[in-house]
Amino acid sequence: PAAGGTTVSITGTGFASGDTVSFGSTAATGVTVNSATSITATSPAGSGTVDVTVTGNGLTSSTSSADQFTYVAPPTAPTVSAVSPATGSTSGGTMVTITGTGFVSGATVAFGAKAATGVTVNSATSITATSPAGTAGQVNVTVTVGGVTSATSSADVFTYVAPAANAPVVEFLFPS
Repeated sequence: PAAGGTTVSITGTGFASGDTVSFGSTAATGVTVNSATSITATSPAGSGTVDVTVTGNGLTSSTSSADQFTYVAPPTAPTVSAVSPATGSTSGGTMVTITGTGFVSGATVAFGAKAATGVTVNSATSITATSPAGTAGQVNVTVTVGGVTSATSSADVFTYVAPAANAPVVEFLFPS
């Protein structure tokens, strides 16, 4: 990420204790010389593609396509603009369609602090998920993509409702 903080393994030759590492013109932190052929270092903040160089005994490694490191912008936070239906049973199991933006394969969904099951990313703007069991009341439905979670708003509220006492329950239809 552009903010830095990535632990990078550098493989080469001639490494020695006291060597320094730079990403472009910026010094890396957390440099550890593991052996004459291996160094680990933490990337500083940066942007674009830079050459990673090692300096030791006053000499700096030459640059090539093999030493390039590319900084990427952090993922854009997904948004949730609607949840349908917006109510469901406290026992869970409600299939919910979540509308918003920034959805990609691998996205996760949470109802409050509880993870949804059966999450299917239908498109960049639609996800279906099954609500987990919860207690009566309102929770925010959030979507997480690449470690970034959607901000909460009144548009993402899901209300858990306790089933009415003695309410009829359909258990089976034949033929369906």
